[in-house]
Amino acid sequence: MVQEFDKVGVVGLGTMGAGIAEVFARAGFNVVGVEIDQAALDRGRGHVDRSLSRAVSKDKITEEERAEIDARLTFSTSREDLSDADFVVEAVPERMDVKRDVFGDLDRICPPGTILATNTSSLSVTEIAALTDRPEKVVGLHFFNPAPVMKLAEVVTTVSTSPETVDVVTEVAKRVGKTPVAVADRAGFVANALLVPYINDAVRLYERGVATREEIDESVKKAAGLPMGPLTLADLVGLDVCLAVMDVLWDEFRDPRYAAAPLLRRMVAAGRLGRKAGEGFYSSGDQTPERPRTNRLAEMVREEETLDLGEMLLAPQIDDAMRMVGDGYASAKDVDTAMRFGCGYPKGPTELLEERGAESVITTLVAMAEYGLTTIAVPAPLLMDLLPDAEEGPSHGGCACH
Repeated sequence: MVQEFDKVGVVGLGTMGAGIAEVFARAGFNVVGVEIDQAALDRGRGHVDRSLSRAVSKDKITEEERAEIDARLTFSTSREDLSDADFVVEAVPERMDVKRDVFGDLDRICPPGTILATNTSSLSVTEIAALTDRPEKVVGLHFFNPAPVMKLAEVVTTVSTSPETVDVVTEVAKRVGKTPVAVADRAGFVANALLVPYINDAVRLYERGVATREEIDESVKKAAGLPMGPLTLADLVGLDVCLAVMDVLWDEFRDPRYAAAPLLRRMVAAGRLGRKAGEGFYSSGDQTPERPRTNRLAEMVREEETLDLGEMLLAPQIDDAMRMVGDGYASAKDVDTAMRFGCGYPKGPTELLEERGAESVITTLVAMAEYGLTTIAVPAPLLMDLLPDAEEGPSHGGCACH
């Protein structure tokens, strides 16, 4: 079925949508990119041109290959040009009213057999599918930024998605060079449900004066070998995006774990959205490291032998991952795959647990709770199950969930 695919549509050519269009064109599909007006279309075409130019300059593709990719790309301001598309990916802004307009049009314009995919990272795929008369052919296909580089694609199914649609979309994801992880429709899916609360935790520690922004970022880079710390990552992702994901998680689960840090909400209200605004936790004019802020809580935390700053950020994320596995939402392998290929982690959460042992992670969580630094009152049951048992259990606290 995948081999019969020829024409792919991409609606919305912002940074993500343009990247998705490029991904499909590179994989040999004929792609029609659609935007709302000529100005937006020109910006989208510019995103693709710059990305391909970088690929040529870095010897990722040749000039001849670029010409072939360009030949497979066409651009339009009319959704009607998708009337013969086999597969369409929507990548418009994360607003349900905008998506309602897009999917209403696509459902009317596209043939009954066309699969419609949404790249949403935070909205309900089930609700989006219900906007159409073909919910069995609607699926989430969540790429990660930058789409031509990041290898993960979350394939998100609803209660209405047909098995045939899931199979086709999974194969399409593989054909465009991505590693697919199939999950059910749930707020945050896998990657964002694990990544954004971790960023939120970092904001809370910074807000309470436990450490400076540099100390927070460097501690996690050192502890887990991450390419950047959580506050730098927040600036890159966009603080408004982080807040939106936290609010979606809160709306679905109503768990204190998913309450956005007050500072995050205030910074968004002030327009300090990160790199795209020129100012976030760091600003484009920063020249020297921030001076350490100290308060009574920070001094007590620094004196607590069981608390390491990097582990204080990793332990809750490991706990979140173990809850996800314990709930049966995702396997340990899928959790690790999502974080490695979607978020650039050298090792996934359950692999980090394997290194540290359950006892160490639980000790950190308990100590954090004593200082009011986490809303996790009791560690995940699956994490507790991994504690060493004097008579029967393993002689270490490693992860046995793979």
